Amino acid sequence: MIEASRIAQSIGFTLDRFIKNNQDQFQFATGELSQLLRDIALASKVVKREVNKAGLIDIMGPIGSSNSGGESQQKLDVLANIRFTRALSKGGEVCALISEETESFVDLNNEGKYVIAIDPLDGSSNIDVNVSIGTIFSIYRRKSSVGKAIAEEDILQKGSEQVAAGYVLYGSSTMLVYTTGHGVNGFTYEPTLGEYFLSHPDMKIPRQGKIYSINEGQSNHFPKSIELYVKYCKDNNYSARYIGSLVADFHRNLLKGGIYIYPQTLEHTTGKLRLMYECNALAFVIEQAGGKASDGQNRILDITPKSLHQRTPFLVGSIEMVEKAEEIRG
Repeated sequence: MIEASRIAQSIGFTLDRFIKNNQDQFQFATGELSQLLRDIALASKVVKREVNKAGLIDIMGPIGSSNSGGESQQKLDVLANIRFTRALSKGGEVCALISEETESFVDLNNEGKYVIAIDPLDGSSNIDVNVSIGTIFSIYRRKSSVGKAIAEEDILQKGSEQVAAGYVLYGSSTMLVYTTGHGVNGFTYEPTLGEYFLSHPDMKIPRQGKIYSINEGQSNHFPKSIELYVKYCKDNNYSARYIGSLVADFHRNLLKGGIYIYPQTLEHTTGKLRLMYECNALAFVIEQAGGKASDGQNRILDITPKSLHQRTPFLVGSIEMVEKAEEIRG
């Protein structure tokens, strides 16, 4: 007990205390958004526990079904979706949930004031080989009146209308990083106390970096502009770093400076990443950290979604690197 107190004292702010102390930053704040962030943190602890014992029990590998994008679902994909859905349902702050793992949105049949879009387990193809994976979430305020049916205006909102967004990284340590539009803060999970502690206050991405992250195995199918930008990176001795887990690649570049690119290809003519529950959240985070997110021409947060699982090309990272990539034309 003395050791636990010493650790807590040396680390400082818990996530709960930080949320409470900054609650007045939330527009329309009446406590629900604070509780929603706590619900996400709680669910992430449960998912972290399952991820950490994945090799010991039979929860690795494909489950035999496909998700909304036609991709093979992993057992942990489904499990993580269940954990987050249950936590958000019981909390009562969320009226509807958009998930990569469901074809349509889930009406939680309550009077919640918020809509959440979530990728419960990003990078699930890396689960079986013990590579870092993550959770990505976006939070929107409901537009229709409480008590009425969930409307399209509640679901298909632009990224610029997010009230909070963030991600959880399950890596060598577990981190929760989020923003409510007032900067970006990162919290590291301390397992002996079972708490998230503020470890990365007011995170800022360097304006210029030396890392580019792209799947060069697809280079024969890149647009000419991306092909030329990759050549520019090589000519300037940038380092190629690509993990294949969006959250892990994004997090590294946020800390060190860099650019992540997933362009359209011959196979994915409109891009592969999903606007609603992958790109919008990370675009909000990166802008709050001083970076930029684009589809190559347009600001990600200004794109009006037309469907739940809409895909988009995605360039995100240090502002000068993204602007250079936008500047190059094929």
